[in-house]
Amino acid sequence: MLRHSGDRRAPQRDPRRLRLFLLVGVIAAVAALPLTMASAGQPGDPGRSGAPAAPRGGGGTRPATAHGSPSALGLGLATAARCGPELTSPEGIEAQTCVLTQGEDTWARAYYRNATGESLDSVLSLMGPGGRSVQMRCVTGADDEPATCETPRRRIRGGPGGYTAVTEFAGRGAKGPLLLRSGSNS
Repeated sequence: MLRHSGDRRAPQRDPRRLRLFLLVGVIAAVAALPLTMASAGQPGDPGRSGAPAAPRGGGGTRPATAHGSPSALGLGLATAARCGPELTSPEGIEAQTCVLTQGEDTWARAYYRNATGESLDSVLSLMGPGGRSVQMRCVTGADDEPATCETPRRRIRGGPGGYTAVTEFAGRGAKGPLLLRSGSNS
Protein backbone atom coordinates (compact mmCIF):
# COMPACT_ATOMS: atom_id res chain seq x y z
CA MET A 1 0.00 0.00 0.00
CA LEU A 2 1.34 3.39 -1.01
CA ARG A 3 1.40 6.14 1.48
CA HIS A 4 1.01 9.70 0.39
CA SER A 5 2.56 12.38 2.46
CA GLY A 6 0.19 14.93 1.08
CA ASP A 7 0.56 17.28 -1.81
CA ARG A 8 3.49 19.30 -0.49
CA ARG A 9 5.36 21.31 -3.02
CA ALA A 10 8.17 23.75 -2.67
CA PRO A 11 6.81 27.21 -1.85
CA GLN A 12 6.43 29.41 -4.92
CA ARG A 13 8.12 32.81 -4.92
CA ASP A 14 5.85 35.74 -5.43
CA PRO A 15 6.90 37.54 -8.65
CA ARG A 16 5.74 40.85 -7.15
CA ARG A 17 8.30 40.50 -4.36
CA LEU A 18 11.07 39.83 -6.87
CA ARG A 19 10.07 42.96 -8.82
CA LEU A 20 10.06 44.98 -5.60
CA PHE A 21 13.62 43.87 -4.74
CA LEU A 22 14.75 44.67 -8.28
CA LEU A 23 13.18 48.14 -8.10
CA VAL A 24 14.83 48.85 -4.73
CA GLY A 25 18.20 47.78 -6.18
CA VAL A 26 17.83 50.08 -9.19
CA ILE A 27 16.85 53.02 -6.95
CA ALA A 28 19.89 52.39 -4.72
CA ALA A 29 22.18 52.30 -7.77
CA VAL A 30 20.74 55.56 -9.14
CA ALA A 31 21.13 57.24 -5.74
CA ALA A 32 24.77 56.12 -5.51
CA LEU A 33 25.67 57.33 -9.04
CA PRO A 34 26.35 61.02 -8.15
CA LEU A 35 28.57 59.93 -5.26
CA THR A 36 30.47 57.61 -7.56
CA MET A 37 30.96 60.37 -10.13
CA ALA A 38 32.13 62.82 -7.48
CA SER A 39 34.77 60.43 -6.22
CA ALA A 40 35.84 59.12 -9.62
CA GLY A 41 39.20 60.19 -10.86
CA GLN A 42 41.96 62.11 -9.15
CA PRO A 43 44.11 65.01 -10.30
CA GLY A 44 46.49 63.88 -12.99
CA ASP A 45 44.05 61.45 -14.61
CA PRO A 46 44.56 61.10 -18.37
CA GLY A 47 40.97 62.30 -18.98
CA ARG A 48 41.70 65.64 -17.35
CA SER A 49 42.35 68.46 -19.75
CA GLY A 50 42.58 72.20 -19.58
CA ALA A 51 44.83 75.17 -20.01
CA PRO A 52 45.22 77.44 -17.00
CA ALA A 53 43.91 80.96 -17.27
CA ALA A 54 45.12 83.84 -15.17
CA PRO A 55 43.45 84.08 -11.75
CA ARG A 56 41.08 87.03 -11.28
CA GLY A 57 40.12 89.10 -8.29
CA GLY A 58 43.59 89.55 -6.79
CA GLY A 59 43.92 85.86 -5.97
CA GLY A 60 47.55 85.81 -7.06
CA THR A 61 49.29 82.62 -7.93
CA ARG A 62 50.71 80.08 -5.61
CA PRO A 63 54.04 78.59 -6.66
CA ALA A 64 53.94 74.94 -7.62
CA THR A 65 55.14 72.86 -4.68
CA ALA A 66 55.03 69.29 -3.56
CA HIS A 67 52.07 70.28 -1.37
CA GLY A 68 49.73 70.11 -4.39
CA SER A 69 50.78 66.63 -5.45
CA PRO A 70 48.51 63.74 -4.47
CA SER A 71 51.39 61.79 -2.92
CA ALA A 72 52.15 64.63 -0.50
CA LEU A 73 48.58 64.61 0.78
CA GLY A 74 48.93 61.35 2.64
CA LEU A 75 47.02 58.13 2.39
CA GLY A 76 43.40 57.96 3.41
CA LEU A 77 42.75 61.70 3.41
CA ALA A 78 39.03 62.09 2.66
CA THR A 79 37.77 64.28 -0.17
CA ALA A 80 34.45 66.05 0.38
CA ALA A 81 32.37 66.94 -2.67
CA ARG A 82 29.51 69.44 -2.96
CA CYS A 83 27.94 68.95 -6.37
CA GLY A 84 25.09 70.61 -8.19
CA PRO A 85 22.59 68.59 -10.20
CA GLU A 86 23.43 66.83 -13.45
CA LEU A 87 22.12 69.08 -16.22
CA THR A 88 21.52 68.46 -19.92
CA SER A 89 21.07 71.14 -22.57
CA PRO A 90 18.74 70.70 -25.55
CA GLU A 91 21.85 70.87 -27.76
CA GLY A 92 23.33 67.73 -26.13
CA ILE A 93 25.75 68.87 -23.43
CA GLU A 94 25.60 67.04 -20.09
CA ALA A 95 27.43 68.51 -17.10
CA GLN A 96 27.77 68.42 -13.34
CA THR A 97 29.94 70.86 -11.39
CA CYS A 98 31.44 70.19 -7.95
CA VAL A 99 33.53 71.93 -5.31
CA LEU A 100 35.97 69.46 -3.77
CA THR A 101 37.76 69.83 -0.45
CA GLN A 102 40.63 67.70 0.82
CA GLY A 103 42.45 68.68 3.97
CA GLU A 104 43.15 72.42 3.68
CA ASP A 105 42.79 72.52 -0.12
CA THR A 106 39.78 73.17 -2.31
CA TRP A 107 39.25 73.08 -6.08
CA ALA A 108 36.48 72.80 -8.66
CA ARG A 109 35.81 69.88 -10.99
CA ALA A 110 33.35 69.65 -13.88
CA TYR A 111 32.15 66.33 -15.27
CA TYR A 112 30.80 66.72 -18.78
CA ARG A 113 29.94 65.03 -22.05
CA ASN A 114 29.67 66.93 -25.32
CA ALA A 115 27.28 65.21 -27.72
CA THR A 116 26.80 68.28 -29.96
CA GLY A 117 29.25 67.03 -32.57
CA GLU A 118 31.21 70.31 -32.39
CA SER A 119 34.12 71.53 -30.26
CA LEU A 120 32.98 74.10 -27.71
CA ASP A 121 34.48 76.84 -25.57
CA SER A 122 34.08 76.19 -21.85
CA VAL A 123 35.23 77.91 -18.68
CA LEU A 124 35.28 76.47 -15.16
CA SER A 125 35.32 79.09 -12.38
CA LEU A 126 35.97 78.56 -8.66
CA MET A 127 34.76 81.51 -6.60
CA GLY A 128 35.75 81.97 -2.99
CA PRO A 129 35.41 84.41 -0.11
CA GLY A 130 36.55 87.98 -0.61
CA GLY A 131 35.91 88.01 -4.36
CA ARG A 132 38.77 85.62 -5.10
CA SER A 133 38.33 83.41 -8.13
CA VAL A 134 40.22 81.06 -10.41
CA GLN A 135 39.25 80.24 -13.99
CA MET A 136 40.22 77.38 -16.29
CA ARG A 137 39.57 77.29 -20.00
CA CYS A 138 38.71 73.67 -20.67
CA VAL A 139 39.30 71.79 -23.91
CA THR A 140 35.86 70.50 -24.89
CA GLY A 141 36.26 68.23 -27.89
CA ALA A 142 33.52 66.87 -30.13
CA ASP A 143 34.22 63.22 -29.31
CA ASP A 144 31.02 62.50 -27.28
CA GLU A 145 33.04 60.92 -24.45
CA PRO A 146 32.75 61.70 -20.72
CA ALA A 147 35.52 64.04 -19.56
CA THR A 148 36.54 66.25 -16.64
CA CYS A 149 38.10 69.65 -16.12
CA GLU A 150 39.63 70.94 -12.87
CA THR A 151 40.92 74.18 -11.44
CA PRO A 152 44.21 74.14 -9.56
CA ARG A 153 44.00 73.44 -5.85
CA ARG A 154 43.95 76.45 -3.54
CA ARG A 155 44.36 76.67 0.21
CA ILE A 156 40.99 77.25 1.90
CA ARG A 157 40.37 80.74 3.25
CA GLY A 158 37.41 80.81 5.58
CA GLY A 159 35.21 77.73 5.54
CA PRO A 160 34.73 75.33 2.64
CA GLY A 161 31.08 76.40 2.42
CA GLY A 162 32.19 79.80 1.10
CA TYR A 163 33.26 78.34 -2.26
CA THR A 164 31.12 77.82 -5.35
CA ALA A 165 31.91 76.66 -8.87
CA VAL A 166 30.31 77.35 -12.24
CA THR A 167 30.99 75.80 -15.65
CA GLU A 168 29.81 77.54 -18.81
CA PHE A 169 29.69 75.90 -22.25
CA ALA A 170 29.33 78.08 -25.35
CA GLY A 171 29.68 77.85 -29.10
CA ARG A 172 33.16 78.62 -30.47
CA GLY A 173 34.24 82.22 -30.86
CA ALA A 174 33.54 85.49 -29.13
CA LYS A 175 29.90 85.52 -30.24
CA GLY A 176 29.18 81.84 -29.60
CA PRO A 177 25.84 81.32 -27.84
CA LEU A 178 25.77 80.13 -24.22
CA LEU A 179 24.59 76.51 -24.36
CA LEU A 180 24.72 75.42 -20.71
CA ARG A 181 25.65 76.84 -17.30
CA SER A 182 26.16 74.31 -14.51
CA GLY A 183 26.79 75.28 -10.88
CA SER A 184 27.85 73.52 -7.70
CA ASN A 185 24.96 75.04 -5.77
CA SER A 186 22.18 74.95 -8.39
